[in-house]
Amino acid sequence: MTMQTDPTPYADINKLLELLLSRIQAILGEKLIGLYLFGSLVAGDFDYESSDIDLIAATSTELDEREVAGLKMMHEDMAVKEKAWDNRIEVAYVSVEALRKYHPHYRQPLISPGEPFHVTEVAANWVINRYILRKKGIVVYGPSPETLVDPISQDELIQAVQGTCNDWIDYIALPENIRLRTSQAYAILTMCRTLYTVKHGEFVSKKQAALWAEKELPEWSSLIQRALLWREAWRDENVDHDATLQETLRFVHFVLSQCENDIQQGRHG
Repeated sequence: MTMQTDPTPYADINKLLELLLSRIQAILGEKLIGLYLFGSLVAGDFDYESSDIDLIAATSTELDEREVAGLKMMHEDMAVKEKAWDNRIEVAYVSVEALRKYHPHYRQPLISPGEPFHVTEVAANWVINRYILRKKGIVVYGPSPETLVDPISQDELIQAVQGTCNDWIDYIALPENIRLRTSQAYAILTMCRTLYTVKHGEFVSKKQAALWAEKELPEWSSLIQRALLWREAWRDENVDHDATLQETLRFVHFVLSQCENDIQQGRHG
C-alpha cells in the first residue's frame, strides 16, 4: 500500500508527508498500519504560515524501546533537515487497540510542537482526537479511520470535553500560561469551540465556532472578533500583551462556567 495521492491542497506539505511516511515505514515496517491527518488541516482553518500539521500513526501493537529510539532519532533528523516545518509537526503513535477504544492510562510516543519526542500518558482530549479522526480524518496511508476507531457517543464526547475544561481551569490558574496575545487568541477560540461542542455535540473549526459564538454571546462578540484578528496577526511583535489579559481570563472563566452548567443540565434534564 502506498501513500494517497495529494492528501492536502499543498504540494510541499504532501512532499513532506511522503518523506515522513517513508521514514516511519523504514523504522516500523509492516507494523505501521496507517497514517492520518487531523487537526486544522481537517477542520478547515489551516494557516499555512503558522498552523501545525497533526498526524496519528496507527501501529499494529505497542512500540518497543528500539522502535521508540529509532523514531526519536528520525524526528530529530527531520527537524534539522526540514527547518521550515521544525516545531510544527505533531505525530502520535498509537496501537490499533488503543485507537479502537479509549484507554485512559495509555502511554503513547509523541512528537509535538514545543516538546521533544517523548512517551506520555494520553490526556482527556484523546477521546476528542479519536472522534475527529473517525469522523473527519484524512488518510495519508492505510485503511479508512472508520475501520480503526469504534463509534463514539455524544455522551462520551461531552465527558471528554468536561475533562478538557477541568484541565483549562488548572491551566489558567497561572495567567502567565496565556499572557501572550497569540496564546490569548488560542484560548478564546478554543473556548468558542468547546462551548459549541457542549451545546451541539459536534466539532467544527475554531473559526466556525467563533462566528457562531459572536451571535450566541453578543456581550463578548468584540473580544471574539479581536481574537480572530490576533490569530492572523501572530507575527506582530508590537503588542501590549497585558492590556487584554484580564478580559481574556474573564471570558475563559465565563465559558467554562457555561459549559459546566450545560453539562450538568444535560445530565439531569
